[in-house]
Amino acid sequence: GAGGIRDSPPPLFGYNVAPVLLAQPSDMTRSKIFLLAAALIAAGAGLYFWQAQKPGAAEQRYKTEAVGRGDIVQTISANGTLNPVVLVNVGTQVSGTVMRLHADFNARVAKNQVLAELDPALFEAQVKQDEANLAVAQANLTLARNKEQRAQAQFQKGFISADALDQAVQALATARAQVAQAGAQLERNRTNLRYTVIRSPVSGVVVARNVDVGQTVAASFQTPTLFQIAGDLAQMQIDTSIAEADIGSIRVDQPVRFSVDAFPDRYFPATVKQIRLNPAIQQNVVTYDVVLAAANPEGSLLPGMTAHVYITAARRDDVLRVPNAALRFKPAKEESTKPEGGARPGKQKAAGVVVYKLVQGKPAPTTIKTGISDNGYTEVVAGDLKPDDLVVTKELGANGEKQKGNFQLRMF
Repeated sequence: GAGGIRDSPPPLFGYNVAPVLLAQPSDMTRSKIFLLAAALIAAGAGLYFWQAQKPGAAEQRYKTEAVGRGDIVQTISANGTLNPVVLVNVGTQVSGTVMRLHADFNARVAKNQVLAELDPALFEAQVKQDEANLAVAQANLTLARNKEQRAQAQFQKGFISADALDQAVQALATARAQVAQAGAQLERNRTNLRYTVIRSPVSGVVVARNVDVGQTVAASFQTPTLFQIAGDLAQMQIDTSIAEADIGSIRVDQPVRFSVDAFPDRYFPATVKQIRLNPAIQQNVVTYDVVLAAANPEGSLLPGMTAHVYITAARRDDVLRVPNAALRFKPAKEESTKPEGGARPGKQKAAGVVVYKLVQGKPAPTTIKTGISDNGYTEVVAGDLKPDDLVVTKELGANGEKQKGNFQLRMF
């Protein structure tokens, strides 16, 4: 305004507030901030790469295991079912109603011991009828014999013709045949009557009873099974299926061990009893039935149990071995020359198998020849590996497991 007097700002809520002036940084101050940030970034990057080159960085990048000596046992695993060596299905050859039972589950029976009885009334009546028929046939035979004798005498005197004599002889032969027929029918029905008493064909233990008193069994088309009897539970057998790739390592009398779910911490001995030649083919998978013999003196093994079988195919004691993970390892980026012979990691070639051992912090490919293998280790037959050499089993930089340094640069 006039006189050089500036107007003061209007009062705010009744108070006079002086204006606040914010100082803006100059171009020189802004340049210093950028230079300081660039210096910090360069220092962080240098520290990161320095830590990556420190001794022990390779050990943090690769997981290794020392080559050593030990035992290797190559086993074949399979599942099977425990069964009695002798298992007999006891049935009936005649139809009828079960009248009595003389054996139950788990009962020990002897050979020819009575197990059950069917109602014999109908069979007894049939036997009596056949006996009567036989008596009639025998009476007819006696009459025919007397007539034949008289016909012979009359023919000698010329009282009858030769044709009459032949008829008397034929009647005698027919009477004899009728006697034989009636006797056979009687013997058949007597046998059926004996079949109404069910007897055990072997000595053993009743493992199944499929009938009750009053039940009607019909043997018209097939023999119904009334009992199942295990011959001797002190001797058991295991029926197991072995793949065709492993069947060549199995021989008769080969020792085997197995376990059952009822005793998971206990192993039972067994031996290979039979290798059946009939293959089973399912979905192009070929297996063979291998029968194992197992002793059961304590009776702890029961029919139908699932047996987890372990067959020792080969064994090597105190041999040089490498972990199986080393055979599968391949670096994400090749840091060395390829091995001679063109072998690939984990692939058996004429030149051998390639593993990587840690040399000066880098994985170096080494070709070896392998032998038998188990779940954890593989035998080294030949190659440039010595005890205590470090072989690489895993690269920790894979799958997001890369080890980071202690210093981490965080970008805002």
